[in-house]
Amino acid sequence: MKIFVLDTNVLLHDPLALFRFQENTILIPITVIEEIDRFKKDMNETGRNARQVSRILDELRQKGSLSAGITLESGGNLRVALLNNEMLRHIPSELSDQKSDNRILAVAAEAKNAADQIPVILVTKDTNLRIKADAIGIDAQDYESDKVDISELYSGFSEIDVPSETVDRFYGQGWVEFSENLLPNQYVVMRDVGNPSHSALAKYVSDQKKLVPVIKTGKEGVWSIHPRNREQTCALDALMDDSIKIVTLVGKAGTGKTLLAIAAGLQKAAEENVYNRLLVSRPVFPMGKDLGFLPGDIEEKLAPWMQPIFDNVELLLSGHEAEKRHSKGYRELMAMGIMEIEPLTYIRGRSIPNQFLIVDEAQNLTPHEIKTIVTRAGEGTKVVLTGDPYQIDNPYVDSSSNGLTYLVERFKGQDISAHITMMKGERSALAELAANLL
Repeated sequence: MKIFVLDTNVLLHDPLALFRFQENTILIPITVIEEIDRFKKDMNETGRNARQVSRILDELRQKGSLSAGITLESGGNLRVALLNNEMLRHIPSELSDQKSDNRILAVAAEAKNAADQIPVILVTKDTNLRIKADAIGIDAQDYESDKVDISELYSGFSEIDVPSETVDRFYGQGWVEFSENLLPNQYVVMRDVGNPSHSALAKYVSDQKKLVPVIKTGKEGVWSIHPRNREQTCALDALMDDSIKIVTLVGKAGTGKTLLAIAAGLQKAAEENVYNRLLVSRPVFPMGKDLGFLPGDIEEKLAPWMQPIFDNVELLLSGHEAEKRHSKGYRELMAMGIMEIEPLTYIRGRSIPNQFLIVDEAQNLTPHEIKTIVTRAGEGTKVVLTGDPYQIDNPYVDSSSNGLTYLVERFKGQDISAHITMMKGERSALAELAANLL
């Protein structure tokens, strides 16, 4: 058995963390309850999580005393630990006893002092608190129930060596049987073992155990966009395949994630009428210092956050206009109901049927927020999430704990999902160099 002391940020990140420690003892310092109370009025995901934690604890206290300990269904025990001046003597005098982190540290130190050969572990997402805990001899860990090793993130792509006749048969009949262990909708480059330049790009269809060709964009492309590399070709295939209901595109800046997603959405909604509309959304997180409150109506307030989407749409529309196919601006598309752009703030509680939903900058979302978004999808809706796990503005997640990488790993074996990790930048030579060097 172990004793886990939980920091506030763990519960604000995942309110159900209270039930994820099996048959061990969970200790919640009273300082954490006080901090939860300060967050509960916030009208954001943190505030919602704070209120959920309060509701859970209120339900649990009906079963007994929180100070004495309550047995959980998992077999573990949950207890709220009070703090007194005697406990504060366990932390060095250099650490202020008025700071919440240090008071939580004092509770962990008291638990370790009172435990009889039972390991005591402080669980916190605060790096500095883990450092301080280690300095005074307390074992500290990050909360890792939803962490993904970013270096081993599923790429959605593989290369295999095959006999020359396999490549020839693939081109001849349009498919080949393949029984090796591949994931549904995984993209494959089949290379001639004797001549690597003799190759074929394919997608694995798991229920038929076949490799089939990727969708060709044709001379007109997808809303005038043509893929420039292998990953973009695979991404467009996943985006244009209506049997795939959730697509994740991960890659550094300039790889074309958002542009390809919007192009496919416009093609499907405006040209092919497969979906009622294209809905594009993104979280509202500033890069650098926030500018504070912005004047104007809701459209004017959101304009700075949504401008990257507008830029991509205008680029696509300018390409159409050059081909004399369309001359509409994005405002006209929105007025016609073909496209809708809104922040994720307003998506909770909605049901979104038969729409092409794009969530841009999804790396700034927590796993819980990702779940909230994906569960909004109604019948016939396709969800596309794009982002770069190395460009995160949300202080509460990192490259391993964000919702985008979490979803990639959880959905990688599902028949209705596809993922592509995009490696090569196509925005400009300067952007590609900056992404690699800086």
